[in-house]
Amino acid sequence: MRLRPILAILAFLVAATSVAADRPFPQQTKRGTMTPANFPQIVIDGQTRHLAPAARIWNADNFIEMPAALRGSDFTVNYTEDMNGDIDRVWILSADEARESLQKQTNSQLRQ
Repeated sequence: MRLRPILAILAFLVAATSVAADRPFPQQTKRGTMTPANFPQIVIDGQTRHLAPAARIWNADNFIEMPAALRGSDFTVNYTEDMNGDIDRVWILSADEARESLQKQTNSQLRQ
């Protein structure tokens, strides 16, 4: 009986890991280094940028992060801009994702 909860937790961890490993990044994605700043600003590659009103930030586990909850600096990220030049989507990359080229990540959807 105690084995069932352990198996459920392991299944969840495997599923969460496989989802984060194959995150879809749009073709217009850019890569940079992000440091959190006072909302609604973030710093990408040393430049202060604005988050779009409906911006979303996903952490390395592919869960949504609130900008005010981000701690640390120099996150390697993929991001997109809206038509006003504001940052509308940010993905904080895992170490494995950061080692992979941006071109490979954005072209992976074309192969499927």
